[in-house]
Amino acid sequence: MKYKLTYSMLDVMMSSPDRPMKESSRVHQLTRMWGGLAALETADTPTQADWIAVSDAVNMMETLVKMGFAKDEDNLIAEAVLVLKATAEKYKHGTQLRLTGAGIQLLRGILEDYAYLAENLDERTMVHCHRKTEMRIQDIILGRAKPNDVRLTA
Repeated sequence: MKYKLTYSMLDVMMSSPDRPMKESSRVHQLTRMWGGLAALETADTPTQADWIAVSDAVNMMETLVKMGFAKDEDNLIAEAVLVLKATAEKYKHGTQLRLTGAGIQLLRGILEDYAYLAENLDERTMVHCHRKTEMRIQDIILGRAKPNDVRLTA
């Protein structure tokens, strides 16, 4: 399976170093992420796309922490990865993609933090974060996953 990167290094360099991402881009991305979380909470049949939208937020936050733009002193990102991994494992064995109450609260907090950073960091930082995250996802798809990486396939 080929994975195409959305952002190039040129996109990073051409992004604004002093203004946030365009509101329409932020709203589109955050709406997809919040919608994915809502589906994993309450939808009759949550989809892989819902799980991916939520995992995107976790992956982006992890990248922002590694880049030094956020802190994760309580190791909540690792906990969120475990929640998503457990949900994926259950799904692989025939259970619906569904989150527990604690998982919902944890992922909601990460989404809130991500939304805050997306609104307050400059566009260049966010595009660079997207690119680095996409490159990591590409590595997972190509079989170069790290021990804590999760790939959801039915």
